[in-house]
Amino acid sequence: MLNDDILNALKTYTANMQNKVTFVLQTGEHSKRAELVDFLSQIANVSDNLALDERDAGLRSPITFALETDVNTGVQFSGIPSGHEFNSLILAILWASGTAMKLDANLQSMIGRLDEKVHFEVFISLSCHNCPDVVQALNQFALLNPNITTEMIDGGLFQNLIDERDIQGVPSVYLDGELFANGKVEVADLVNKLIEKFPAMTQASDEPQLPLQDVTVIGGGPAGVAAAIYSARKGLAVTLVAERLGGQVKDTMGIENLISVPKTTGPELAGNMQAHLDDYEITIKEHVRVKSIDKGHVKTIRLSSGEAITSKSVILATGARWRELGVPGEKENIGNGVAYCPHCDGPFFKGKDVAVIGGGNSGIEAAIDLAGIVKSVTVFEFLPQLKADQVLIEQAEKRDNITIIKNVATKQINATDGKVSSIEYIDRATEEVNSLDLAGVFVQIGLVPNSQFAKNLVDMTQYGEVIIDEKCNTSEPGIFACGDVTTVPYKQIVIAMGEGSKASLAAFEYLMTYETAEDIAA
Repeated sequence: MLNDDILNALKTYTANMQNKVTFVLQTGEHSKRAELVDFLSQIANVSDNLALDERDAGLRSPITFALETDVNTGVQFSGIPSGHEFNSLILAILWASGTAMKLDANLQSMIGRLDEKVHFEVFISLSCHNCPDVVQALNQFALLNPNITTEMIDGGLFQNLIDERDIQGVPSVYLDGELFANGKVEVADLVNKLIEKFPAMTQASDEPQLPLQDVTVIGGGPAGVAAAIYSARKGLAVTLVAERLGGQVKDTMGIENLISVPKTTGPELAGNMQAHLDDYEITIKEHVRVKSIDKGHVKTIRLSSGEAITSKSVILATGARWRELGVPGEKENIGNGVAYCPHCDGPFFKGKDVAVIGGGNSGIEAAIDLAGIVKSVTVFEFLPQLKADQVLIEQAEKRDNITIIKNVATKQINATDGKVSSIEYIDRATEEVNSLDLAGVFVQIGLVPNSQFAKNLVDMTQYGEVIIDEKCNTSEPGIFACGDVTTVPYKQIVIAMGEGSKASLAAFEYLMTYETAEDIAA
């Protein structure tokens, strides 16, 4: 299963393992067991610190294995973690063997304070590019705290569980057998849901607080990363706070308009941004949210983890999120036929009829991607004409299983036995109500600014966009904003990067005045 290039790379990765790690594989019979044994054996053979032990360990199935060091790590995999999950397995091995985790020290301490035993199950698809983030986060939680266990479950190999729990979207995360989070799950969602359930986790830690920062950037997408790097290059003390590094970019599979980079993907670009950040002394607080910001000469940023950061200036770069339809049946059926990520959830609708709501670039791209998996795709566009680029429209029109209906409004999404079964829509020209039987609805109607936390902090438009001037100044001195969260037109990656750089330069100018004001006050 693994070629020589991969095996040689694994030899390099595992060369400095500090602890021995054993794959404990549950005994029994299964059609995929031989393939899994071969997979694990090949990995185990790259290092003397890796071993495979087949025994009755009370695990879920004959294709379930756990990682053990001198103790059970709490990390389990049900299925063959190949595809996108291969990295999850390798990282879990390295972390279990002593390699340092990249989770922020305060977040690690907070996870370590959970004093109740909990068990996570993460249902994934090997084609889901968001799932590894969740799997890897929970693996780290388990390795940090012996009270936590976690199990990755490949939904494709455990169809009985998928049917039993009516799962139609990934990742789907269960905590002690109850649905904990599903659909498009961020690691920050997991952290905040844990805090809600176990509030004692946020007790003050013993770690020293950060010194006063020159710039605190909120947001880890293209705008935020650019702002942080530009600020660090000025020799400033910089902290970046982000729910996830990469932001919305990580959900984009094809990127062909980033000038000088003919073609890349969202995950690749996010990885490159992370690597660029690592070149500088930037404090990164990932997987946490900003609860509030106190105004003043010195700003205080309060995080969901219980931490507070003081900073001379702040750059808001929180981007945007998928816009919801707001019709009956949408929220009720998220994960049961309503989805926002065609790359993640498309495989669950193989051979079925689905709809894509939205005729912009994201909607037509989603339709093209889905057309290779599902039986048919119907695109619903509110306006009389599609808003997508002509090259995408032409590609969609070439596919026999894509139908485009324009000038219609979605009225309602219906479900039968807990799963989406049809959609009702209105012909805006005739006001006639029509219905279409289908199994899934993918919503692709644009973005909403992530500006809720700044509602009473800076001036915004009626749509929640932060109002900025040509230098990214907001209505509050010392607070700047950039990227998709702002009023800047044309929400594009390359524009966001430029705006982030501009915001940093404007913040640097402000700090020069700031220091002068301090000298005068002294």
